[in-house]
This record gives sequence, structure tokens and C-alpha cells, in this order.
Amino acid sequence: MEHYNFTTLIIFSMPKKIAKKNSVRPVKSAMKREHTKKKDHEQSPKADKQKKEEHVHKGERGYAPLRGMKDILPKDGNDWLDICHVSEKVASAYGFSYMETPIVEQASLFIRSIGKGTDVVDKEMYIFDDKDGGKICLRPEMTASIVRAYINHGMQTFPQPVKVWYMGPMFRHDRPQAGRYREFHQFGCETIGEHSPVVDAELISVAYNTLRDLGLETSVHINSIGTLEDRSRYIVELVGYLRTKRSYLSEDSKYRLTKNPLRILDSKDEHDRAVLEEAPQIIDWLSDDSKKFFTSVLEYLDEAEIPYVLTPTLVRGLDYYTDTVFEFYTEGTEDGSQSALGGGGRYNGLSELLGGQATPGSGFSLGMERIAHAVRAMRNGNNTIPDGEAPIEQKKKSGIFFAHLGEQARKRTLYLIEELRRNNLTVHHNLAKTSLKTQLELANKFGVEHTLILGQKEVQDGTVLMRNMDSGIQEIIDQKKIAQHVRKMLGL
Repeated sequence: MEHYNFTTLIIFSMPKKIAKKNSVRPVKSAMKREHTKKKDHEQSPKADKQKKEEHVHKGERGYAPLRGMKDILPKDGNDWLDICHVSEKVASAYGFSYMETPIVEQASLFIRSIGKGTDVVDKEMYIFDDKDGGKICLRPEMTASIVRAYINHGMQTFPQPVKVWYMGPMFRHDRPQAGRYREFHQFGCETIGEHSPVVDAELISVAYNTLRDLGLETSVHINSIGTLEDRSRYIVELVGYLRTKRSYLSEDSKYRLTKNPLRILDSKDEHDRAVLEEAPQIIDWLSDDSKKFFTSVLEYLDEAEIPYVLTPTLVRGLDYYTDTVFEFYTEGTEDGSQSALGGGGRYNGLSELLGGQATPGSGFSLGMERIAHAVRAMRNGNNTIPDGEAPIEQKKKSGIFFAHLGEQARKRTLYLIEELRRNNLTVHHNLAKTSLKTQLELANKFGVEHTLILGQKEVQDGTVLMRNMDSGIQEIIDQKKIAQHVRKMLGL
């Protein structure tokens, strides 16, 4: 049954009174009531606008995205696609193949993999009753889904390691703020089937260089949380220390002390941070093998000249992590969750936890909204650009615009644009515009270097004009050789 909200209309019905024969209605009173009535019905344009906005906000006369959701508008589309294309290009160059999993999964998949006592499971997951009687959810992250698919499809029989990349929406009922939404998108890579320090270093390199190619200078915050056995020994020591400081902890940390004590290390509460300054560090409780593994990861990063910061309190928010964990932070920003662009780590026990064979794995994810937010901050002068790199909008100031003049030319332009596309060449255009002046103005806005111009005469001659937008010099080229000239102008 559907429920609708309507503006309540209250109708006052006044009972009829039988007037006495000689009664006289007071003139002043009547005039006053009439004036009040008239005043009540008169609304200023400002009041009308405010009232209308209130109705739209409430969804009574219009619709808006749910809180924490957003629209990607055309003005932001090119930048968003730049993030997608750069991510795909870097992942492919490192030998990762694209993979996709359903947005809806069994809720138990994430409850088991992420772990009870985590914020994701206890507070943020979107869980629903399925019509079949089960519990389903919108995926809050991708790693568990990838490992589930790895097990389901027998990917352990594939050549190992299996290297995949993904991109798509995730959902968490978090508190919305700048760069953080309840529906958010992630780009990530996973390497499954190999336990080697070079795997962790390669994943960090992919993420770091993706951000760098987008014009963002970042540093890697890194730590090791060892094996499950290492962590068990450390947790005993950590809990013993925190119990002596319990009165100084925040309420959330007091709760976590019995449920998930490692998560206290990730607290941003100032009282918790003060207590943690003297807490035992997990690096001192690692086994020799874990220390050797972690040291090797750092040596690979040194060789690759990737800057990193050793962060003893970094544990990440998901229970399945083992050994190496890391996060990416933009340079010059305050260390807090909001400045982190993403992170990842190793998860050697996750496959076995989900019913598969014991299989090592490692991966990362980057928040695409946070990257977009950081890119905008960089453009506003709040960040620096790596040497030799240009911000996204400067990289877009090139290309060719295809203008037309006349109906026959417009029809021919549509054909020629497709011919260029078949030759892997794309040009800016706007077939809806008929004015050549308007189209040339659009060409200037796109920042193109050259514009192709096709008029009625050129249609009959089988030619097209190539105009240099800086000098204004034009040359006539054969339509049959248009792809050759465009490729030359684009430097391809």
C-alpha cells in the first residue's frame, strides 16, 4: 500500500446564527475583520517562493535525491570520466583485468567478512528483508564480493595470481559531508593467489600513480598488523593497557574495548588520541616472519621512490585484514579520515573465512568522490601539482571542433563524424546549433586548436575547411583525406 503526503487543507465552517430582528452589525468591527481576512490571503512573492521551496524540499511538489545521494551533472561529467579513464589506463598497464559483481548480495557475506563490532556492520549497512525470506544488502565494499566470485567460479584453477580491477557504486548509511556520501563510487584492484611483498608494493604503486596521473601529490601511510596469531598476542597487551586508562576513553572506545579493541587505535577523539600516545605498538609484537615481510614491502617502495609514513596506529576498519595495511593522504592536508583518498591491505584469511580454500590476497580501493573533491581543491590552489604534470582541465585544452553551415552540410557532418569515429578519432561538435558564429564560440570554449568547417559549397566540392583557431588561417582539404589530417593535427 502506497502512502502519500498532501498539504493539509483546513476548512473552517462557521455555524449560521439567526440574527435578531433589530440587531445592527458594528461597521468598524466588520471592516477590521475584512481587512484581516484580505491580509491573510495576500502573500508576498518572497513568501510564495519560500513556501514553494518548503514544499519541494518535503517532496510534495517535486523530488530531490535522498540525503547522502547525489547527481553527477554534465558540468562535472568530463572530470568524472577523466578519473575513470586514468584509473582504467593505469590498472590495465599493470596487467589487471576488469571484473564486476552484483550491487545486491547476501547480508551474511559482509557480516562474516567485515565482522560484527565494526561501524560498517553495526551502523552503516543497508540491510533488507528479501521477498524470498532472506536478508540482503547493498554492498558496502567490494573485496568480499570479489573473493566470493573467486570461490564461486573456481578461479583458483586460473593462472595465479588473479589480478582484477573494478569500479562502481557502494552504499553505507554514513553521516554525509564534503566528499562523503551514502552512495559512493570506488575504483580498486585486487590480487588473489600470491603471498609476496612485491604484490603489496605493486598495488600501492598502482594507486599512488593513479592519483599522481590525476595531478594529486599523495603520501602513503602504512603499517603491519601481522598475522591473526600476532594480533591475538598484541590485543591482550593493548586491552591490559587501555583498561588502566578506561576513565579517559570516549564512550565509543569504552564499548569497543570489549567488542573490537583494535578499532580504538583508529579513533579520532582527542581524549582517545592522548591515551594512545603511550599505548603499546603492534610492530613490537610481530613475529620475525611478519617483520621480514613488512620490511621487504618498504624496500620495494623505497626503490620505486614512493613516499610513505610509518603509522603504528593504522589498523583499517575491516576485520579481514592481515599484515600490510595502508592509506593514501593528500599532501598538505590535516590527518583525518576526510583527507584520506582510499586505502587497502592484505587479507590472507578471507577466502577460507568465506568457505573457500586458504588463499592469500591483497587489494585497495580509492574513493572517486574524494578524488574529485581533492582535484577541485587543487584547482583552487589548495594543493600542488607534481612536476611535469598538468591539472585535468589543462589536459583537455586540445582537440578539434567540427562546425557546419546549412542543412545539407549538417547531414554530411553527421556522416563524417561517424567516419572519424570508425578511425578512432573523436571531435567536438554541436549539430543542434545552426549559427556558425555560435559554433565557433563553442570551439573557443572547448579550447580546441583547429576547427573543421563544412558549408554548402564544401558539400558539393567534396572538401572541408580546416581553420587554425589562433591565427585564423584556413586550408582546404579533401573529405576523403579528413581522417589523415585530423590525426596529424592531433599529433597521433
